[in-house]
Amino acid sequence: MQRKIRIKDIAEMSGVSPGTVDRIIHNRGRVSEEARQAVEEVLRRVNYKPNIHITGLSLRRKYEVIITTPDLMEGEYWDSIHLGIRKALQEYENIRIKCSVYTYNQYDIHSCRRVYDEIAALDTDAVIIGTTFKEETLRLVRKLEEREIPYLFVDSTVENTSPLAYFTSDHYVCGYLIARLITSITEKGSRIGMLQAVRIGDESANTSILRKMGFADYLMERNIPNEIVRIPFSALEPEKYDRQMDLYFKGDHAIRGVVVLNSRGGMLADYFYRKSIQDVRLICVDLTRPNVEGLRNGVIDFLIGQEPERQGFLAMKTLLEYLIYHGSVKVQNYVSLDILTRDTINYYNRFSFIS
Repeated sequence: MQRKIRIKDIAEMSGVSPGTVDRIIHNRGRVSEEARQAVEEVLRRVNYKPNIHITGLSLRRKYEVIITTPDLMEGEYWDSIHLGIRKALQEYENIRIKCSVYTYNQYDIHSCRRVYDEIAALDTDAVIIGTTFKEETLRLVRKLEEREIPYLFVDSTVENTSPLAYFTSDHYVCGYLIARLITSITEKGSRIGMLQAVRIGDESANTSILRKMGFADYLMERNIPNEIVRIPFSALEPEKYDRQMDLYFKGDHAIRGVVVLNSRGGMLADYFYRKSIQDVRLICVDLTRPNVEGLRNGVIDFLIGQEPERQGFLAMKTLLEYLIYHGSVKVQNYVSLDILTRDTINYYNRFSFIS
């Protein structure tokens, strides 16, 4: 492990006293220009960063950050993103930061547009964006870029943008992986259902688009003949869900496997459980409470996790350090894709509600 650089070490390397180094780092008191140049050269060379928890550096100004994501529900995917953000804020509690949260209905493009237009008119130091609709995100970030407001993405990134950084899983690889899994547990040539949320505005989520691409490419590359059946459902009208699913699964059906490319797989798992449907394989995304319950009940065969808490934590941590130090930031940040089964879920403790 690399030894932490101390003020005493910097003093010895620059040929001045520890007190002089302390005054330069904390910008207090008078020092000679010669001493300042010598110390600053050493600081650059060793990439020194003062401890923001014990110095007054972070207390000199108040930062304002906007966080915008889809609406939050306890135990759901976006709730986990925000949990990670809150954990980062707790670690940097000495920083004076005001976080304003703006959420929108991820199944309604007009809701997203209204919230984004509101954000674009606000004064802020930075924005963390949980992306859903590609075109709406492009409209927002263009306005932020015009005002030179830095922004970060969580959950996915968007082409032709210049975020300070983004934290996401590789959704194309996720779709590719799901195709590999479902075709490995269903009969060759059998029909595979793909659930697709119907959204107001008729625009798919950015993550779903990428996952579909990966899914389709896997089937094409391996010349897999399974027929893919699109199964639409309305997340905004749960009372209609059973009737919508009955069209595909009631009575004698030929669908032998289903994939759900968003976090709502638990709804289908619950439907299968209540209808005693046991001969259809099911693969879902995200470790939400309903999804974990479906996995534990043996209805879901595989569950793909993408570390939402970690995404939120790293996004806020990176943003805070950027605002304070103004240093370079790693733009591309991918989290892992975890394949969970009924046998392994009890040993997976990255999410507080699982245990």
